[in-house]
Amino acid sequence: MNIKKQSAQFVRWFRDAAPYIHAFRGRTFVLAFGGEVLSDGQFMSLAHDLNLLNSLGVKLVLVYGMRPQVEQKLRLQAVPISYAAGLRVTDEKALECVIEVSGRLRAEIEATLSMGLADSPMHNAGLRVSSGNFIVARPAGIRDGVDLQHTGEVRRVDAAAIRSRLDFGDLVVVSPLGYSPTGEVFNLAVEEVAAQVAISLAADKLIFLMDAQGALDDRNELIRSFTVKEGLAWLQRTKQADEDMQLFFPHAVQALRKGVHRTHFIDRNQDGAILHELFTLDGCGTMLTIDSIDSLRPAQIEDVPAILALVNPLAEQGSLVRRTPEQVEQDIRHFTVVEHDGLLIGCAAFYPFLKESFAEMACLAVHPHYRAGQWGELLLDHVISLAKEQGIKNLFVLTTRTAHWFIEHGFVESEVSRLPKSRQELYNSQRRSKVLIRFLGECRV
Repeated sequence: MNIKKQSAQFVRWFRDAAPYIHAFRGRTFVLAFGGEVLSDGQFMSLAHDLNLLNSLGVKLVLVYGMRPQVEQKLRLQAVPISYAAGLRVTDEKALECVIEVSGRLRAEIEATLSMGLADSPMHNAGLRVSSGNFIVARPAGIRDGVDLQHTGEVRRVDAAAIRSRLDFGDLVVVSPLGYSPTGEVFNLAVEEVAAQVAISLAADKLIFLMDAQGALDDRNELIRSFTVKEGLAWLQRTKQADEDMQLFFPHAVQALRKGVHRTHFIDRNQDGAILHELFTLDGCGTMLTIDSIDSLRPAQIEDVPAILALVNPLAEQGSLVRRTPEQVEQDIRHFTVVEHDGLLIGCAAFYPFLKESFAEMACLAVHPHYRAGQWGELLLDHVISLAKEQGIKNLFVLTTRTAHWFIEHGFVESEVSRLPKSRQELYNSQRRSKVLIRFLGECRV
C-alpha cells in the first residue's frame, strides 16, 4: 500500500471517529475483564487503549476478575476447589488466597497504568489510578443446597466515592471483593460487581471483555447489535452462545433495564478491540440496547451540520446540488434523517406540489459505510408514505448519476415538461439531470 493511500485511510478513519470522540467526552464507561487478560499478558496493550480513552475525557472504571490466578494459588496450596450454582465456594483457606491474589493483581494493574516510558503510548500520560472499598457486600448464602460461606453478593455501591474520583480525573479500579459493615470480606463475581457499579453510576456503557467474538447468528456470523428483546430470543434459541455470553448476558440485561445506556461484548484476544468497537460505525463486537439503535425522524436545526456532511461530498462528485447551511436550515422542515446509534447516517428531502399531485424527493444521501444496507430504501419508503398521505400520485427525482438505482425501485425516465411548471422553471439545463417519475396511484401522467 502506498503512502498516499495509507494517509487517506488514516485521515478518513480519524474523521469518521470524530463524532464518537465528541460524544464520549465526559461519559462514564465501566469495563469488566477476567483474570485471563492479566495472566495472558494482554493488559499492557489494553492499558495503552485505556490511556487514550482517558486522554479523550472518558471516565473509566475497571472491574477485574481473578479466577485463573486464584485457581493456581489454590492448587499450589492443595486447597480443594468447589463451585455451586456457578459461584466459588469460598471457605477460610480459599478466602485467604482470594485476598492475597486480589491485592497482587490490583498492584499489577496500578503499576502498569502508572507507566510512562518514552516512545510508548503511556509517555507523559500522567494517568492517576484510584481504588478503595467501594463495594458493600453480604453473604450469598446457600445455593443448590451448598453454603457458599465467604462468597458474597453486592449489597450497595459507594457511587458517590467513585464519582468524586472520576470527577478528579482518576481512573478507578474496583476489585471483586466486598466488605460488610461488621468488617467481613466477601469474594464476589466480577460480572455482578461490574453490572452493579454501572447501574449505580448510571454509566453510559458497560463493556465485557471475553473469550468470544460476541453473539453469533445461525450462520456463525457476528451480530453487531440487538435489543434486549431480540437478545433474549437469540439466547433462548441459539446453539452458538459462548459460555461467557451466557454468563454475562443476564447482568447486561439487568444493567440496561436499570438505566445503563449500552452494553458491549468484545473479544479480549483482538488487539485494540475496544477502540475498534467504540470508534467505528460497525464495531467489532456485539452491542446490546434496550431499544433499537436505528431511528427515522424529522430533521431538526441541530442536524444541519450533519446533513451537510452527508450531502456536500456527493455534491463535489456531481451527484447532488451543493447546498449552503442557510439553504438547508431554511428547508429543514422538508428533511427526514436516519440515525444509527445517535449518529446521523442518512437524509432525504420531500417537496410536495399539491395542485399538480406531484412531489419531489431530493437530497437523498447515505453515509458511505452504510450504502450497502437498506437505508436508501427506508428513506424512499418514508417519502412515498408522505406522498400517499397527502394524496399525491406522482413522485419524481432529478439525478445525474444514480438513475439505475431509482429505476430498480420503480421509477421510469420522463421529460422535464412533465414536471410541475414551477419546478420546470428551476431546472438547471447545464446539469442535464435525468427526470425520473414513480407513479403512486392509478392515474398516470
